[in-house]
Amino acid sequence: MAFHQDPLQVINQIAEDLSTSECRTLSYLCESLEPGNSGVCVKEILKSKAMSHENSYLFLAQLMVHLGRLDILRKWFKTSRGEMETYRQVLPRFRVLMANISQDMGCGDLRSMKFLLSSTLPREKIENSKNFLDLVIELEKLDLVSPERVDFIEKCLKDIDRVDLSKKVAAYKSVAVPELQSSQQRSARSLCPAPSPNGSHCTLQTRQVQSFHTAHIPVPVYTEQNYESHNDRYNFNSNCRGVCVIIDCVGNDGEMLEQTFKALHFKVILHKWLGVNDTLSELQGIFRQRENRKGDGFVCCIISRGRENRLLCTDSCSEGISLKSVRQLFTADACPVLAGKPKLFFIQLYTVPAIETIARTHHRDADLETDGCDGLYRYDYIPTDADVFWSQCYTEECQLQQRDHRSIYLKGLTDALQKGQRRNMSLVHIHAEVNGAVFEHNKKNPGAKYHIDLKHTLRKDIYLQ
Repeated sequence: MAFHQDPLQVINQIAEDLSTSECRTLSYLCESLEPGNSGVCVKEILKSKAMSHENSYLFLAQLMVHLGRLDILRKWFKTSRGEMETYRQVLPRFRVLMANISQDMGCGDLRSMKFLLSSTLPREKIENSKNFLDLVIELEKLDLVSPERVDFIEKCLKDIDRVDLSKKVAAYKSVAVPELQSSQQRSARSLCPAPSPNGSHCTLQTRQVQSFHTAHIPVPVYTEQNYESHNDRYNFNSNCRGVCVIIDCVGNDGEMLEQTFKALHFKVILHKWLGVNDTLSELQGIFRQRENRKGDGFVCCIISRGRENRLLCTDSCSEGISLKSVRQLFTADACPVLAGKPKLFFIQLYTVPAIETIARTHHRDADLETDGCDGLYRYDYIPTDADVFWSQCYTEECQLQQRDHRSIYLKGLTDALQKGQRRNMSLVHIHAEVNGAVFEHNKKNPGAKYHIDLKHTLRKDIYLQ
């Protein structure tokens, strides 16, 4: 294929006709990791890539096909999508795959993916990502994803229940990745000089070059069968999975959580209307009872008024208990019986104005923590040890004054857990469903917002089927 017109003129016209989102996609397909948000940027990118390509006509035409701009294809290239499909692919296969996946993702899928990556990418990067490609670009910058390394993105797609898209990645991995690795090995061998009489120089040089090329590919190419290995899951299948303690200090939703976790085969212990001292005592005493030490993991649900990351329980004039102290009660050091087992925390905090907690009692939790709260909502230090899943939601205490109030977060959690049990969803994916429910509520009720923060140090996936 060859141009019948001036390629620079065609490039200028293409850049002027593309929307902002199309410019961003085109920039990515041209192997740029910086968003091309304007026609000016796209012009420079196309001049650099297309004009240096062995067949600039074919390169530009295939870009238009992948952007879905068949009008430009007809106008400037005098061809159709069907005719273009007869030519070999000249665009980078990995970039095309990511762009196609981005097109297939709905708004709900994107929200789930953003939530899934909340502990991997900075919040600012996630908030500024307008589509899946923006997230992939940030992952590429962190060297978590590349043309040779796609296991991470494949797993993410499975976790948000887009198995159809993860299969496309698996198909790419089985064909394109081995080709890339073989090409790199051939390049390494081509750099080796002619063998010396004893062959020693060539052997040393080859090893050095190969180590350079493989240093960026530490993750092996897994097969579908290996990916599904149960070694990637916590053992969470005992008839009694473990203890689930629920402390409901506001009188709402405790029974709903009790029924949900009983159905998930936990031994549920429900306490209602506890004060600070009684709450602390109950948490400290859970594993003093021998029968509570069995099981594959532990769940703790707390519903309480609070302030500045502290639980007030039913004591309105108390300093309360810091959430950090609650977590520290169940670390491997403090509670060896839970070492290596998943520890799941679900906290619903109803925030009260600071004026209500000016009066102080003598209760302190200094014996449990070494540094106190700095007066700000902070979630960066929870959790700090392995095998912890910490989900915390806060909303204003005035919502409790509504008749028949029910926490949107906890209702979403119970619904998602039941759905996850039926559909064999991982806990991270289940929580993405919770996040979606809260997002929809906040959109419809801007004056009664819920805010969720999730931090986890899980080493494996959790399934509650």
